[in-house]
Amino acid sequence: MIEDPDAPRQNKVFFRGFVYFDSNLTAVDCVVRDISETGARLQFTTPQVVTDFLDLHIPIKGQSFHAKVRWRDGDEIGVAFHETKRTETGDVSIDRRVDKLEAEIFALRQVVGHLQKSTGKNPTTA
Repeated sequence: MIEDPDAPRQNKVFFRGFVYFDSNLTAVDCVVRDISETGARLQFTTPQVVTDFLDLHIPIKGQSFHAKVRWRDGDEIGVAFHETKRTETGDVSIDRRVDKLEAEIFALRQVVGHLQKSTGKNPTTA
């Protein structure tokens, strides 16, 4: 889902948030700005090395989101919520695991392809 820049912003109030990048179990503090139904702008104290997917938790609202990073600019990133609906806290780990498994499958396919090329085997004739 791509964040709609014209989507009405629900809140101009800033919220404290916690972001979990990829398989990192350590939370990174952020300020959640311009949150809408489809995404948000996140601001950090320092620029972050971010992955394509992240989990965002906003404690004061009791909400957690699985999100895809859409843009980066210095200490800010824009995210689009992965699902059109907000995920419950328990569902976030499932979405995170699915994304991680898909990335692992992609990496394994690349390794298998490389091995097949180096051994001269064609997968269609093997």
